[in-house]
Amino acid sequence: MSTLRNPVGPKDRKVYIRRRLFVLLGLLALIAVVVLIVVKPGSSGGARGAGEVSVPGDIAASEEQPDEEEDADEPPACSAGQLAVTPMTDAQSYAEGVQPQLSLSVENTGDAACSTDLGTAGMQFAISSGDDEVWRASDCMEEPDHRNVILEPGQPLETEPLTWNRERSSPDTCGITREPVTAGGASYHLRVAVGEVQGAGTAQFLLY
Repeated sequence: MSTLRNPVGPKDRKVYIRRRLFVLLGLLALIAVVVLIVVKPGSSGGARGAGEVSVPGDIAASEEQPDEEEDADEPPACSAGQLAVTPMTDAQSYAEGVQPQLSLSVENTGDAACSTDLGTAGMQFAISSGDDEVWRASDCMEEPDHRNVILEPGQPLETEPLTWNRERSSPDTCGITREPVTAGGASYHLRVAVGEVQGAGTAQFLLY
């Protein structure tokens, strides 16, 4: 008589395959959960893209307005009351054939630097004999230019000399031969101006 109630032997092969599949699926599920926890959807471990970098508002504003800062460093325009203008010639008398050299001196009499136009468009030169104005630099000037110059207080500035060819001028005679002025010891006066500021007096000279 046998003593074995429930005989134990090799179980069905299908049972082992099912168990292995369940274990494998469980491991795959566990790995998926760990991956989702460590790497969150939508996050990135790399550097931020160039389009994602923000610029502080104060820096952006300063980069967009460089001209305003530069303009703030420029001194204001000189007022008429702070300019002293003086006519000048290189001699008091000129021998026959010698052409006078005309210039002016301008000084800022204020307490702070200022700027004014010392281009050919901003200055005026005129010569007269008695009541007769015989010549003006602006009559036949070609392409007058503007030149903004900063004047420091108390530092006179003398302009480059302008040559007068001893001839009369008028806008109607620019393209033709012009009449020479009277010489032989005749007296002439140079008047100048910078913008609306007239020069102090005149510079007198003689032509021979």
